[in-house]
Amino acid sequence: MASLLRNCEDYAVPYLDDVAIFSQSWKDHLRHLEDIVDRLSTAKLHIKLPKCQFAQAYVKYLGHLVGQGLRQPEELKVQAIKDFPTPTTKTQVRAFLGLAGYYRRYIPEFSVIAAPLTDLLKGKIRKSTVGWNETCQKAFDELKGKLTENPVLYSPDSTKPFIVQCDASNVGVGVVHSQINEKEEENPIMFLSKKFSKTEQNYSTTERECSSIIFAVQKLRFHLDGHQKFVIQTDHNPLVWLDKNVGTNPRLLRWALILQTFNYEIVHRKGKEHRNVDSLSRIP
Repeated sequence: MASLLRNCEDYAVPYLDDVAIFSQSWKDHLRHLEDIVDRLSTAKLHIKLPKCQFAQAYVKYLGHLVGQGLRQPEELKVQAIKDFPTPTTKTQVRAFLGLAGYYRRYIPEFSVIAAPLTDLLKGKIRKSTVGWNETCQKAFDELKGKLTENPVLYSPDSTKPFIVQCDASNVGVGVVHSQINEKEEENPIMFLSKKFSKTEQNYSTTERECSSIIFAVQKLRFHLDGHQKFVIQTDHNPLVWLDKNVGTNPRLLRWALILQTFNYEIVHRKGKEHRNVDSLSRIP
């Protein structure tokens, strides 16, 4: 299907035998729809009308409700997570993390919240029972709660600059990827987080903060690469001079070289203004 719809990436997304067609205007939509139908017809493929939806403001697609520049988890999937019983084995923990993890981009601090649950999976015995405790239950309930708050993310707009807000603590990394809309409001596109390894926990403050930037730009390369200049916001003022003066620290030198491939500006943001991303790097 992907090869059949080659060069249609701007208005069609195929997945196995499903195709989502999206457009900026009704006129464009009719043209895009005609193009896709012609391609399917040429390939001798048939469409089952009862399984089709046309001219919808919102559609359910791959577990998401998408439309009008917004996306959020599908209600049925959220209910399945909400109704998931308390795990008693590693297999059940993996099942829950797999289901909830599919929506990790909607959940600020997912990695650090889920840390007590991922720790249960350590060890060579894959199907053993787990030592469930109060910390695990808190993480389990919080992940459920985050998804039942009806989180909404916005589609990226390639005509507007991106903002990448980064922060690090001694626990992990938090990132908010966003844009400013016409009302000067911040629209979150996705949340990212990562728990530090034992080695990373030994980094200096500047190294940890810089590692959060590297983590962010590598994860978001598909949005940032070749785009107009984007803004990196950090509450660690020394990083403002990262592209001009990194000293002799080999780790910072290596990371500065990675950043040279991007068109960016680092802006200092006071800690009290950085709280929305600061919490992502810390265990609640």
